[in-house]
Amino acid sequence: MDRRAFIGAGALVALSAGGFVAADGQNLFYTAITPDFPGGVISAPDAHAKAVAGDIVLVDIRRPDEWDKTGSGEGAHRIDLRVADFAEQVKAAADGNFDAPIALICARGVRSARTSNQLLEAGFTNIIDVPEGMLGSAAGPGWLERGLPLVHEDYAPPGA
Repeated sequence: MDRRAFIGAGALVALSAGGFVAADGQNLFYTAITPDFPGGVISAPDAHAKAVAGDIVLVDIRRPDEWDKTGSGEGAHRIDLRVADFAEQVKAAADGNFDAPIALICARGVRSARTSNQLLEAGFTNIIDVPEGMLGSAAGPGWLERGLPLVHEDYAPPGA
């Protein structure tokens, strides 16, 4: 690699890293790639406590391979956000109640924020984001790092 390419690559790395700098408690990269989310947010420990108590419907929206690697948080429903009937499965998990408090968790909070907006558009009224996710983000250390309880089970798609 010549000197010009080396300097250019270094500048690109520095600019990319700058996107992860937190300002006023907000991760600039996260803010840039997620649309504004008008719903609530909750920490992983609070999401766990409320899910186990039955006060919220906690939905792990990650892929089955992600569930296999880490398990899911205790109290969470596993619903892969990529399935065609995702909103219907969330509705079923909430016993058909569009007003039920539904908390979404993914790996690092990006997919949950985006999916929260989609569910609001589908008619759900009380969507809550767990922005630290399972693996941690600028919002917090994440479910795994906090040592919150996990459930390991084989994934079977609905109807399988």
